[in-house]
Amino acid sequence: MLTPATLNTAGQSGRNRNDAADIRVVPTGRGTGAEIVGVDLAKPLDDAAFAVIEAAFDLHGVIYFRRQQIEPADQIRFSERFGPIEVNFNSDKHGLEEHPEIFAIGNVQDDPRAPGLRGVGQTWHSDMCYAAHPPRATMLYAIEVPELHGLATGDTSFANAALAYEALPEPMRARIDGRLATFDFTRRKRSRPVSAETVARYPPVQHPVVRTHPQTGRKSLYVMGDDCVAIEGVDEPEASQLIAALASHVLRPEFIYRHQWRAGDLLMWDNCTVQHKALGDYAAPQRRLLHRATIAGAPPA
Repeated sequence: MLTPATLNTAGQSGRNRNDAADIRVVPTGRGTGAEIVGVDLAKPLDDAAFAVIEAAFDLHGVIYFRRQQIEPADQIRFSERFGPIEVNFNSDKHGLEEHPEIFAIGNVQDDPRAPGLRGVGQTWHSDMCYAAHPPRATMLYAIEVPELHGLATGDTSFANAALAYEALPEPMRARIDGRLATFDFTRRKRSRPVSAETVARYPPVQHPVVRTHPQTGRKSLYVMGDDCVAIEGVDEPEASQLIAALASHVLRPEFIYRHQWRAGDLLMWDNCTVQHKALGDYAAPQRRLLHRATIAGAPPA
């Protein structure tokens, strides 16, 4: 089991702030994502340093910081630089007692304040696409990472939906541009039942099949097999065929980055640019625990 407490912090800067000049953005070289080097998120970020980080986030869709040792208050402070934190419906049972903005994900059940929500996110999706205002970003901080004989498990894969759109042939672009897809909360396969109140909170909603990034103007495919149930102006069975084909297209290998977690990783993704899937290749007594914060967003356009 890997935890932040095992990290070797030798060589970390003794300064009490982060400088923009020290930050390096290192692309993964895969379908999406970049590592941000030279930042200690337990320390304040001035506007110049944050501007570098936010620009990398908007460009790459996924960014991550290794070897962080932060408290929930630090994660909340950093999250709020990107926008207001949205309290997720899972926080009613899995939120941290003193910080309900954050809830726990994983298979750790021995913390009475916030046992980990198990089995979450193990199909390809964009977070809360079934909401009228899906979140701008999701942020995870790795507290415990499962391992089997030294091999880290519990990876998360990300698919670049912007690259997927740009790779579409022109006839397909012409068929889907300007159309709306219907998203239905009740269609998602879930690890636990949800309340009638929660279902009522998320009635079916329509979003563009081709979504435009509010910061960069880049277009992305916004179609997921488990959540999309119809396309406006397209009859069955073609609508189902389009949804299945587009959802499969997003998952081509050249669009995908698979993140192997280490304890102390803080990773965040853009719910407009990428889709993701958690890999459930671990089980007790292996332990996985991450703290999640959700950053509110605007209606897709």
